[in-house]
Order: sequence, then structure tokens, then C-alpha cells
Amino acid sequence: MIVLGIETSCDETAAAVVNGEGEILSNVVLSQIEAHAPYGGIVPEIAARAHLDHVDAIVARAMAEAGVDWGDLTGVAATAGPGLIGGVLVGIMTGKAIAFTRGLPFAAVNHLEGHALTARLTAPAGDDLAFPYLLLLVSGGHCQLLSVEGVGRYRRLGTTIDDALGEAFDKTAKMLGLGYPGGPAVERLAAMGDADRFSMPRPMKGRPGCDFSFSGLKTKVRQTIEALPHGPLQERDAADIAAAFQTAAADTVADRTAHAIATFKADHADADVLVVAGGVAANTALRERLSRVASDHGMRLVAPPPALCTDNAAMIAWAGIERLRLGLEDGLDFKARPRWPLDPEAPKRAFAGAKA
Repeated sequence: MIVLGIETSCDETAAAVVNGEGEILSNVVLSQIEAHAPYGGIVPEIAARAHLDHVDAIVARAMAEAGVDWGDLTGVAATAGPGLIGGVLVGIMTGKAIAFTRGLPFAAVNHLEGHALTARLTAPAGDDLAFPYLLLLVSGGHCQLLSVEGVGRYRRLGTTIDDALGEAFDKTAKMLGLGYPGGPAVERLAAMGDADRFSMPRPMKGRPGCDFSFSGLKTKVRQTIEALPHGPLQERDAADIAAAFQTAAADTVADRTAHAIATFKADHADADVLVVAGGVAANTALRERLSRVASDHGMRLVAPPPALCTDNAAMIAWAGIERLRLGLEDGLDFKARPRWPLDPEAPKRAFAGAKA
């Protein structure tokens, strides 16, 4: 099985070719960071136009780098949501057009499922990462804990009730004058700072359940900056604030994840894998903290390589393979979805949680 994947849900135009053995034959990602940086965040109209301008060339490049012809493909997968609807439409229409003209099965992939299944793509030889496993999905728009029971089978244990973690990183970066994208910039600056100098809250820590909240932490960052002497923010102050923020965020995530492990283990006593995925999963400090939490609870942490934590098309192609293997082919009338929860039965949450 060889599947072409297309990803255009946010600010990366991406295409990849993956085979059924989990080999990534190509994985091309065109970032739009330079286009959005002057605005301090993603502008949906700019993103959609960029996807439209570049998607055909990116797909052609992915096919060329993979060394395959159209006749070698056994399926096409494209992100059908959730995401910025203009970009999602570009990708899904491109995927449908290729599937139609080549007579290939089409898989409309939930972007979040792409993240959820990436660890099965990148698992070492001999480790098929069997279901079920516990998933922490952390990105700019999503922060969830889910029990992954199988392809298309997810049970949400907790979600954010306000900001997603990636959003909190981006807003902290903006307050510190670090620009966009914020997550990597905060991580780099935090490595030079003293996490103990400034006191930061750990929202929801110790409370029952597995939900997250990062709004109060973000507010404390702003208040801490405002309490400093007036004038340009000094590099030492910024580094210490970044370190304090990152440590507080990691502590909060660790606490919520520990609660989720207990809930997950009650239903799956023999399961022993915690997967972290999504753009924020590339953060080294967060990985180290989660590794300790997993170890403390008799589990092992599994995380994709950092390059496959951020949005990419290899994960979409692999999710397509997983779905098509089970006969889960989608019609060419499948509609793009700006919101598409992995667990439709879970209670709705406001703000970032609603996006999940």
C-alpha cells in the first residue's frame, strides 16, 4: 500500500508519500512563517491563498522525491478538518481531484487523528504500539487527554476549558517580544533563565478530573511583566519569566496527565503507553517532565520525532493507510469541517475546547 497525504489545515502546505510498512518515502512541508510573522499570528486569508498557490507544486515534489508514479498509488488521504476552513478546502479538493482522476480510494482524515496515530508510524521496528494507549495531544489549538481505543475510536478524558497550551506559549512569547512562532522561542529563552525567580500558578493542579486551564498562567505572565521597572524588558528578566512559565506549564500538564493515567488504568490495567503528540510535544522540557510522570506510574512515554510533532503530511498519509486498511473509504462528497471532535460524545467545552 502506498498513499499520498495532503495537509493544509493551518499554516503549512504539506504533501507526503508513505507506504504500508511505515516508510516515509517523502515528506515535503512548506512553512508560511515569514508570511504571518509581521502580524504576530496566523491570518486565515493569507494562509488559504498560500495553500492555493503552492499545493500543486508541493504534491508534485512529494511524488518526485518518493520516486513513485501516479500508477503506484493505492490511495489518497487529505486533511478534512478541523482547521482554518479556507486551507482545509484547498487540501481536500486537491485530494479528491487526484483520487477521482486516478480512480483511487479517498480517505478524509481528521487532522487530530493524524497526530493521534503518528506514534504508530514512528514506533521502532518490533513495536507496533498496539491499542489502547493514553494520548496527550498538545498544540496551538488543542489540549486534550484521550484514551485511544482504535482507529476512529477515541474517548476524551480531559480538555482545556480556555486556552490551549500552544496558544499560551504563543501569547507569552508575544508579551516577551519574541515574535512568532512563540513556542520554540520561549523554549530557547527559558533554557537561559532561572525558573525559581518568579512565582507562577499551576492552574487546576490537584483538582479532580483531567481538564486543563492556562488562562490564569498567561495572565500571571502579563502581571509579572507589568510589575517590572518601566522601560525595555531586560533579557535576564525575559529569560527568567520564560523559564518560570515553561516550568509551571509542564508541572500543570504533568498533574493533569497523572490524573488521566489513573482513569485510563482503571479501564485498561495492562496498558502501559503514554503518547504525547502535537506541536507542543516537540518541547524538550515538557517531554522530560512527562517521561518522569509516565515512569512513576509504570508506563513508558512514546513521542514522535520533533519534526513529526508539528503539522505534516506524513501523519495524514499514515492515518489514511490505517483507515483504508479497515475499509474506511470516504466518498468524494465528504465536506470539509472547521470543527471535528475525535470524541463527538464528549461534553462540549468553550473556547479552545470547542475546537476539539
